[in-house]
Amino acid sequence: MTDATGVTRDSGGSESAGPFPYRLIATDLDGTLLRDDETASPRTREALDAAAARGAAHIVVTGRSVPWTKHILADLDYKGLAVCGQGAQVYDAGAERVLTSVTLDRRLAQLAIAKIEAETGPVLVAASQDGLDGEVLIGPGYREQGKGLPVVACADRDELWSAPLNKLYLQHRVLGDDELAKAASAAAGDLVSITMSGQDLVEMLPLGLSKAKGLSIAARRLGLSSRETIAFGDMPNDIPMLAWAAHGVAMANAHPELLSVADEIAGSNNEDGIAVLLERLLAA
Repeated sequence: MTDATGVTRDSGGSESAGPFPYRLIATDLDGTLLRDDETASPRTREALDAAAARGAAHIVVTGRSVPWTKHILADLDYKGLAVCGQGAQVYDAGAERVLTSVTLDRRLAQLAIAKIEAETGPVLVAASQDGLDGEVLIGPGYREQGKGLPVVACADRDELWSAPLNKLYLQHRVLGDDELAKAASAAAGDLVSITMSGQDLVEMLPLGLSKAKGLSIAARRLGLSSRETIAFGDMPNDIPMLAWAAHGVAMANAHPELLSVADEIAGSNNEDGIAVLLERLLAA
């Protein structure tokens, strides 16, 4: 039973901690759960484990597609559900299986590219193939991210459309990320969704797709809802997820757009921001 102080006591009178205030913790990966060296700190992992012991589930929600996420989840010994590809894929890390997948209509994507280029001039394009082992194909001139992630260079942009895709990456030789995202959304926002997940990472998605969509699907599989969720992120692509959750937290290193709409700002990803906030909730 629970006494007037909120402490749960068993029938013998001993004390145990009550349930965690949220039943679901949703975290972005890069710039949020992961430090800049792409590792999660022991303190953050311990805080998540402590919340799990108090009844909270943890779902990773990342813009990375499954092939670019699997190795990180394995390093974390993460066995739960992960929402990948900006919500396009729900991945069971324990079973190493894609449970749900949404693809980008390739002809619609080509039309959207044409409409964007009519306004901005040539864009540089990379394509993320669907599936557990889908490759990322980079078209001529596309700048790689420098994280050692596997890519396949294509001499002809027509090669990008050779297999089903979950999204496209867009770059521009002159326009910055914010400018490109705004221009692309204005030109083709009636055909596709445009978001930004990091430096040189303006992304084209199926219309209406977002991290919130994917998270809602994963949460339902666990019998959980938005009103039981706390979510952490750092980039504009996290805005729908933070809006969906009961409590949306931006990291101190977050993009200004996300900082402006978050319910709370935590410490940065390099300062154990998630851990500090979870520890406060655990203590309360």
